[in-house]
Amino acid sequence: MSSRTLPLLFINLGGEMLYILDQRLRAQNIPADKAKKVMNDIITTMFNKKFLEELFKPQELYSKKALRTVFDRLAHASIMRLNQASMDKLYDLMTMAFKYQVLLCPRAKDILLVSFNHMDAIKDFVKDTPSVLSQVDETYRQLIEMYTPLSSGEFQLIRQTLLIFFQDMHIRVSIFLKDKVQNSNGRFVLPISGPVPHGTHIPGLIRMFSCNGEEVKRLQFRNGGNYTGVLREGSFEMFGERVIKLGTNMYSVSRPVETHMSGTSKNSAQKKSVNTTPNPLAKEELNMLARLMGGMEVQKPGNADSVLLCYEHCFNQQANAELAKIMGDFTEEAGEPCSSSANSKGDDLLAMMDGL
Repeated sequence: MSSRTLPLLFINLGGEMLYILDQRLRAQNIPADKAKKVMNDIITTMFNKKFLEELFKPQELYSKKALRTVFDRLAHASIMRLNQASMDKLYDLMTMAFKYQVLLCPRAKDILLVSFNHMDAIKDFVKDTPSVLSQVDETYRQLIEMYTPLSSGEFQLIRQTLLIFFQDMHIRVSIFLKDKVQNSNGRFVLPISGPVPHGTHIPGLIRMFSCNGEEVKRLQFRNGGNYTGVLREGSFEMFGERVIKLGTNMYSVSRPVETHMSGTSKNSAQKKSVNTTPNPLAKEELNMLARLMGGMEVQKPGNADSVLLCYEHCFNQQANAELAKIMGDFTEEAGEPCSSSANSKGDDLLAMMDGL
């Protein structure tokens, strides 16, 4: 298990959450300034300096329940309120989308390019808000500093850690089912076509060498797929073409679900002008989420305008011992007595988030 996995898991799931919420705000015709405020509030919390300092510390992954609690808090960092069914659906879409991206990464190292695609989109959400943009840029620098020096083996360990985390999650998603990249049992269908990973060759050739290192024999075999030559490597810098499309917004018309492992250079170049109109293939999934959320209302309390998703969200504090400890820390943070241990994994981060 890799102790460097948590920041990538958090940023990629957060990116997927923002894609979904952005589309719902647009679909409900919320005024642009109010939708922007909702997005800015969530992103400000997501990239809070102290919060990220805790997140980037080497540590094991949180349990599924602890991580879910983090995203419950994050989704309610603005004045949105989701009921339990709404949050369940939102979290299912987030996790299955990122699981699919991890599975389709040509190389383990390309998980970082997927992360950068999410970061690029997040930067675009806050491009007109310099204070929030600077927080996102600082996280970008941290990602580059922490992950670009890692070896292929270390990235493989990160990928394995993510897949172990996701291995029991087989939630069916309409957009994946329609594109035939997910079976009815919730398991994904991996492609046997498309570009091969950077630094590799199309399978189909076995070369044999002598003890002196001289090639003495070649054997060809049918690879059973329809592979094409490798694309150029995506940029691992703060600015640049990622080439790979995994991690871009699958809910927009110009960005259908990825069914190969990498996009073309032409498609990558078009990423800057992504059409934000909802993808018809994603319509059913988003409509289900909309029905769970209910209609959005614009309310005007005395001191500020607000956008409210009609249902109130609540936590079941007694659901399990771990969640009870986390919630205990929340009340302790507010100055109330608490009998739970503050050293439980994820508690410090969650308590900090609750106080933001």
